[in-house]
Amino acid sequence: MDIATIVGLTAGFGFILYAMFLGGSPYEFFDLPAIMIVGGGMTSAALIHFSLGQVLKILSILKNAVFHKAPSEQQLIQQMLNYAAINRRDGALALEKQVKNVRDPFLLKGVQMLIDGQKEDHIRYHLTLEVQSLQERHADGKKIMEFMGASAPSWGMVGTLIGLVQMFQTMDDPSKIGAGMATSLVCTFYGAFLANVVFLPLAGKLGFRSKKETAAREMIIEGLLAIARGDSPSAVRETMQAFVSARHRAALKPTV
Repeated sequence: MDIATIVGLTAGFGFILYAMFLGGSPYEFFDLPAIMIVGGGMTSAALIHFSLGQVLKILSILKNAVFHKAPSEQQLIQQMLNYAAINRRDGALALEKQVKNVRDPFLLKGVQMLIDGQKEDHIRYHLTLEVQSLQERHADGKKIMEFMGASAPSWGMVGTLIGLVQMFQTMDDPSKIGAGMATSLVCTFYGAFLANVVFLPLAGKLGFRSKKETAAREMIIEGLLAIARGDSPSAVRETMQAFVSARHRAALKPTV
């Protein structure tokens, strides 16, 4: 679980709600027409811009942003060093005992290819395709979040214009002016809040997650290719050290 995302979202909603309580009642900011205009309009625009399948994946995209935890660089390098030591000492078939402990489907596929005796070029080709597919899926999710973050303030402005039109049409009845003004202002608030607290920050987090996961998979590829070439654990260690800072390199050594 990503604590920073949880804390950020909770703090964003909490501070706004607290400010509402200080100024009066938060129920004053609940406006059903404004919710329909901003929420409905934003969703409609997303359905027009993207496919239904892409939009329905929003929940899984949010889950990935909040709960996904990529393995650390040190952990991945340690695994590669252990696999290299086993491969050098007992052969590739001995890695079968390690497969049951692998939870990452990408790493599992790579180790299985080593066990099957696949050549270096074959392993590189198939695993690189996996990385490209991952980047495309993450890019789609990021685009959806960015689009909704950009459209939310626009729909807030639409709601503002609707509220102003309604207000001007009832200028002869002062008792109805307040409803139109409230809708116009609350729409602007909803649009700005959703864009700057929810969608745009989550789009940025998805971009960061994508880069981190891509880097992790590239590390796995380099480690597996070194093992496929028959490199010694020390040679694999030299190759993988490029991915970590100097202060973390001394502790990297085979543990099997």
